[in-house]
Amino acid sequence: MEPNKHHQLVIIGGGPAGFAAALYGARADLKPVIFSGMLLYGQASQTDLIENYPGFPEGIQGVELGRLFEQQASRFGAQIEYDQVLSLDFQDRPFTIQTYSGNISADSVILAMGADPKKLHIPGEAEFTGRGVSYCGTCDGFFTRDKDIHIIGGGDTALEEALFLTRFARSVTVIHRRDALRAGAILEKRARSHPKIHFLWNTIVDEIRGEEKVSALQIHDVKTGEARKIPTGAVFIFIGHSPNVSLLGGQITLDDLGYVKIDAKMETNIPGVFAAGEIADPHYRQVITSAGMGAAAAISATHYLENLERL
Repeated sequence: MEPNKHHQLVIIGGGPAGFAAALYGARADLKPVIFSGMLLYGQASQTDLIENYPGFPEGIQGVELGRLFEQQASRFGAQIEYDQVLSLDFQDRPFTIQTYSGNISADSVILAMGADPKKLHIPGEAEFTGRGVSYCGTCDGFFTRDKDIHIIGGGDTALEEALFLTRFARSVTVIHRRDALRAGAILEKRARSHPKIHFLWNTIVDEIRGEEKVSALQIHDVKTGEARKIPTGAVFIFIGHSPNVSLLGGQITLDDLGYVKIDAKMETNIPGVFAAGEIADPHYRQVITSAGMGAAAAISATHYLENLERL
């Protein structure tokens, strides 16, 4: 990319939200530029098989779905840059975007940098991600059918996912480092009364073990220090998400959970700056919802640019 080049629409993030925005922006003849960042196709690329995205009745690999997103956006004229954004300046118009390749300017920007699930950073976690370690019950619950599985966490998300996974798993054991949950009272009551849900209190997982896939957890009791190995069919980690907002530098308003605050049109507190996908979605975190938000953001950006031209 040529340094100091100007664009109508720049999209930051190469996941489902970013590529959907690029597709809609390209079809509106905005000639959008999308910066994919270091993780091409976003978190979806780390899912071995996506079976809940419409149009693929047999399922599709996350990387392959991302490749199709990219191919379709490129077909209509979106420019894909395998480059990383280093900083953003929304104080003046046009906006300034600094990348490794140089500075560019833009009339409008869509933020689609996503959010990353918080990790335990223990042995086996990275190695078995997609092979028994998951951060999404909705995505991978089907694969737990008739298995005894474990969930790590003690908040609302952990219990919501535990209740959801009882549809498939034979049993769901929630592992929590304390002797009291952080979840809301109603949710806790539902989980405690469910016959398939059990609890391991005051317990920390030290290692995830297996061969081709996860088969056991190494745990210890924080009060007694007792260590032991327990079998498992899968482990789901729900200790929170971290939206990727470090680039924003305090320029964009965040909600109480630290996600980008948007209105119904995906617009942030700065006119011309929109957000889509998991950077602005603390609730659903699905490929389909991220893609829908990306499309909506691009449509809103198109209307914004049309009004800008009339001024």
